[in-house]
Amino acid sequence: MASSMRPISRVLGRLGRTTPSTLEASTTRLPIRTTPTVLTQSRLHSQRPSATAQKLNAHIHTGRPFSTSSVRLRAKTMGQLRARNATGPFSWKAALLFVLTGAGMIVYFRVEKERLERKRIAEMSKGVGRPKVGGPFTLKDLDGKEFTAEDLKGKYSFVYFGFTHCPDICPDELDKMAEIIDKVKEATKGENIFLPVFITCDPVRDTPEVLRAYLQEFHPDIIGLTGTYDQVKNVCKQYRVYFSTPKDVKPGEDYLVDHSIYFYLMDPENDFVECIGRQDTPESASKVILEHINDWKREGKPLKKD
Repeated sequence: MASSMRPISRVLGRLGRTTPSTLEASTTRLPIRTTPTVLTQSRLHSQRPSATAQKLNAHIHTGRPFSTSSVRLRAKTMGQLRARNATGPFSWKAALLFVLTGAGMIVYFRVEKERLERKRIAEMSKGVGRPKVGGPFTLKDLDGKEFTAEDLKGKYSFVYFGFTHCPDICPDELDKMAEIIDKVKEATKGENIFLPVFITCDPVRDTPEVLRAYLQEFHPDIIGLTGTYDQVKNVCKQYRVYFSTPKDVKPGEDYLVDHSIYFYLMDPENDFVECIGRQDTPESASKVILEHINDWKREGKPLKKD
């Protein structure tokens, strides 16, 4: 009997030793169900959130994505917001500035291109192998004083060859010359930098007294020059001017003079610049002259104004 009871006691002993651990294990496997309210309240009571956590919670509740970048300033009003969305990164002021800048650059490059072209043509007239227009000469003015090519330097001179007995061409061209003088004087605000000159091709009949009375009918600023036949022939040769005045003329003899019909524009260094013909109007001729004068000023070259 005692022997039969011994195995039973062993079994009961084993069960007694294993039951607490088994129960403990089973207890840990059972899920602990707590309501969200209880969990939240327990956490609130256990730990107070910091200021950073409060900002984060506020950011989450507003539905914004978390970002470490600084918050950009928004438009203060709906009108400003609509205007910004409508125009984008550009405004009408920026567009206007862009257009004005582009137009200014186009005008500048066009003017500069024309200036360089005028300069190129003027330099070509001085080139090697080309006949030079202008050169040294000696004549007399209407007061009987000697007048040479050096007296033309320092200003833009406008030289015309003609004669007082010319029936139609010379009067027409001198009327044009008078208009050009007034337009250039007005544009330069009265600066004394333009010198209009009339050189006679008929020195026998065009005495200083005759020339003075004739030129006063057109413009008082025109300087009349005359001289001997050989002096006139020399200056016509220097300017490549053709004329057909006979050399030995008897007093009272009537004759006509054929000559070139051009105005010669010379720069302050007495170099040939431009030829103005009958096809040019006072407006177009004045424009050409003023362009050359402005080019000279822009390059900072000196001009004699006395």
